[in-house]
Amino acid sequence: MILYLFPVRTAFIERDLEMIRPVARIVPLEFTQTAWKLPLYLVLQFFQLLWYLPKTSQYLCFFGGYHTVLPVIFGRVFGKKCTIQAGGTDCINMPEIGYGNFRKNPLAWATAYSFTHCSLILPVAEALVSQDYCYDSRISPKQGLLKLIPGLKTPIQVIPNGFDVDFWKDLGLERLKHSFISVATSTSTPARARVKGYDLIEQLAASRPEWTFTLVGDSNYKPQSPNIKVLGKETPASLVQRYNTHEFYLQLSSSEGFPNALGEAMACGCVPIGSAVGAIPEIIGDTGLLLERKELGILQTLIQDWMAGKTQLTSPRARIERYFTYAHRRHLLLQALSLQEKG
Repeated sequence: MILYLFPVRTAFIERDLEMIRPVARIVPLEFTQTAWKLPLYLVLQFFQLLWYLPKTSQYLCFFGGYHTVLPVIFGRVFGKKCTIQAGGTDCINMPEIGYGNFRKNPLAWATAYSFTHCSLILPVAEALVSQDYCYDSRISPKQGLLKLIPGLKTPIQVIPNGFDVDFWKDLGLERLKHSFISVATSTSTPARARVKGYDLIEQLAASRPEWTFTLVGDSNYKPQSPNIKVLGKETPASLVQRYNTHEFYLQLSSSEGFPNALGEAMACGCVPIGSAVGAIPEIIGDTGLLLERKELGILQTLIQDWMAGKTQLTSPRARIERYFTYAHRRHLLLQALSLQEKG
């Protein structure tokens, strides 16, 4: 039996459970992201780990942090494999924008301890292993696990996210010209909005009032421009329709691991526009526009050149179908966990 531990249950967690359940019993255990609940959840987790110990074959964790310290200790003491999937914030130190586990203690200690003493690290992007960050000039270039944890020896294998291209697909609907969409949760929190690049989206919207922008994921976000429409969380089926009526997808984050919404939108035929951080350059490839620096003028030129026919792009959907499928991630994940596929 596998114990799967994570700070919050997301679509990413559900997809992993869906991939693993046909071949192994897996029990999900959610932790907390609320600071004052941390002591209570650490005690609760200790007894959960004890209760399941006789039947546990290995531990799987998403993100490194407080919730991975005890599984790592149990794994070492009782000789059980403990794998941590690195997702983004757990590999970053960006106090300038209030982002990253390594910007504050004791979270930085818990994260470093977990990655140093676990059995295997599975980042979703190569940039989370090591990167020379240069997108936002305010932020230190020293990012990624190998740069933040000197001497890290734990085995590392990058396994990118994967998408069900039979679900996320181009429906051939009419797309509103000069329409842009971006999807992110909790953006009513100013720090989160900055991390997701909403400050730059606001600047772009203000500079081009004739263009339309749709921000999905947090209905409490307050836009500054009248040409920005804000929607709350939507179901996957609704998102398919939403992507298919927009021309561009914006992923202008200051930091990312592997953004799911970007891959979903590309599979639905949106032209991607992304910042050169995390896995975004790898996902977009030659199918969209890549912003190397966080500057409005550069972003405007990129978009205008494409609209003028000066930039030739290949199919976004074809790239997702070729490199980032659900089946490919499932195969790599099961292999890393030493699980045998059935059939």
